[in-house]
Amino acid sequence: MKDKLKIDIVSDVVCPWCTVGYKHLQKAIDDLNLEDQIEIEWQPFELNPQMGEDGQGLVEHITQKYGSTKEQQEVNRQRLIDAGKNVGFTFDYYDGMRVVNTFDAHVLLEYAREFGKQTALKMRLTTAFFSERKDVSKREVLEQALLDVGLNADEALARLSDDEARFAVKSNEQHWQNLGVRSVPTIVFNRQEAVTGAQPISVFKSILKQFTETS
Repeated sequence: MKDKLKIDIVSDVVCPWCTVGYKHLQKAIDDLNLEDQIEIEWQPFELNPQMGEDGQGLVEHITQKYGSTKEQQEVNRQRLIDAGKNVGFTFDYYDGMRVVNTFDAHVLLEYAREFGKQTALKMRLTTAFFSERKDVSKREVLEQALLDVGLNADEALARLSDDEARFAVKSNEQHWQNLGVRSVPTIVFNRQEAVTGAQPISVFKSILKQFTETS
């Protein structure tokens, strides 16, 4: 039996294009009937590692970080809304939306990996943030997401107070940055080839064929 194709997705919970990119990748996998030949692992990346406990208003944050005007932001948000619709995902941008710290979410995603529920938790948290107007830095939101995907919430939340678990996530973040990851999503195939951004389904199909037909 041949080894599975390992796909690492370096991503943040609050990265909208990461969701679109993953959905494109999943469609390519489904279309090629490769589900049983693929192993996906989510790797941590914080878009805003210095974000404080209270977060920051989205418009203000994007203006400060990228210098884009409110009008430019509205155009970009509409692009995302449309891209989401095309893959069956709802991006609900609203007045008062805030950017939040995601480090705790990454600690919990590492916990979920141990039980084969990483993708389920990743998408649950992403949906909570973008579709349900929830703050994924809050314990109660994280707890509900864990319960929703069938994980032991008490055991998982205990990891948030575990210095070793937190250090492991920080080290993993640094590992991928040391490899040159500067933007997300970065999707790595068998640690050999990487693409960034929400690539079209056709691009993912081409790469998947390259690896699965020659392995």
